[in-house]
Amino acid sequence: NVVYGVAAGHELRLDVYQRKDEHVAPVVVAIHGGGWVEGTKEQNQLEVLPWLQMGYDVVNVEYRLGRVAEAPAAVEDCRCALRWVLKNAAKYHFDTNKIVLIGGSAGGHLALMTGMLPASAGFERSCQAADENRWDKAEAPEMRVAAIVDWAGITDVADMLIGGGNPRGYAVEWIGGRPDAVAEAKRVSPLTYVRPGLPPVLMVHSADDNIVPYSNTTKLRDALNKAGVKNQLLTLTTGKHFDWTTEQWEQVWAATRKFVGEQLGPVGE
Repeated sequence: NVVYGVAAGHELRLDVYQRKDEHVAPVVVAIHGGGWVEGTKEQNQLEVLPWLQMGYDVVNVEYRLGRVAEAPAAVEDCRCALRWVLKNAAKYHFDTNKIVLIGGSAGGHLALMTGMLPASAGFERSCQAADENRWDKAEAPEMRVAAIVDWAGITDVADMLIGGGNPRGYAVEWIGGRPDAVAEAKRVSPLTYVRPGLPPVLMVHSADDNIVPYSNTTKLRDALNKAGVKNQLLTLTTGKHFDWTTEQWEQVWAATRKFVGEQLGPVGE
């Protein structure tokens, strides 16, 4: 429950999980799911354990849900959380060259947005620099992560609005009833920010997903391939949204460990 920021009077909190030694370590920034309208960081607690076992530290992030603030608040919060990690790296012994973003469902979307956005997009103007001076979008320094892991995340928010190909109530609720809903949905869609030079991306998705269409992930894969961005897609042939068998979860974690290890190298090097 470390406060990493305050937005409209709402304290934004995160949890830091660390091994007992104080060696500089890679850090995983974990972002929970829930369609941007529900969920808590505490639901990620057990998923912290495999990362600690592998020698990583974990920063587990909460953000404003739709009932508190509509889009793009969740994106802004997660960007500020990443800035907190960078600003506090020395205090917590984080290796800023080995930062991994991971999330599932809406958390996958937010992991992608947090790692893909350029500073010029203007999503972190509420974050504070070390001297507490506010940035404008032209002054915010760029942030770079080593890898992004997206488990069944949303990549095309406009597709999920009324009038889109796959409308979902949670997306409609998060975007709100604004007249520029489609434009705002595109502004908060990872597909909008695909370009060369992005961090490597691992995607995991079930072809039978009933909550986040599998096509969201294949569209991102195709766009990343076109831009020359290193990526990998693990497709689960069966299973609804995170209703995966034990064997499938083992497959997902094995692929995640392997992919992250390939990008970051052995812990301690």
